[in-house]
Amino acid sequence: MIDISTEINFQTTRSGGKGGQNVNKVETAVIGSFHIESSFLFTDEQKQILREKLSNRINSDGYLQVKSQVHRTQLANKEEVVEKINQLIYNALKKKKPRIATKPNKESKEKRLEWKKRNAEIKSHRRKFNPGDF
Repeated sequence: MIDISTEINFQTTRSGGKGGQNVNKVETAVIGSFHIESSFLFTDEQKQILREKLSNRINSDGYLQVKSQVHRTQLANKEEVVEKINQLIYNALKKKKPRIATKPNKESKEKRLEWKKRNAEIKSHRRKFNPGDF
């Protein structure tokens, strides 16, 4: 896995939620911004893949932003931001294995036909009753 912590811009803010004086005074929440276009770690092809797969996480300026405020310390939140961004990039660049097409086996065919018969039976009971059907 590539370490991109050198290319991440960090910004600290106050965390939300419970915590009293610690939350009100200390800026422990960390927002990490990673600009994909200006990165030297990825090829143009990889940057294109990242833009496509992470499009919902990239803002209008082209930054991938991740926020962490779960820990009480700024350092722990910073480490979590780096880990989250690394994980997002790793998952986006990971190649999916092609699916091998298989045919349904005998048991699954029988199970499907049984289900269809049962479903047809249930639906046939929904029809209106005609006196001459007997």
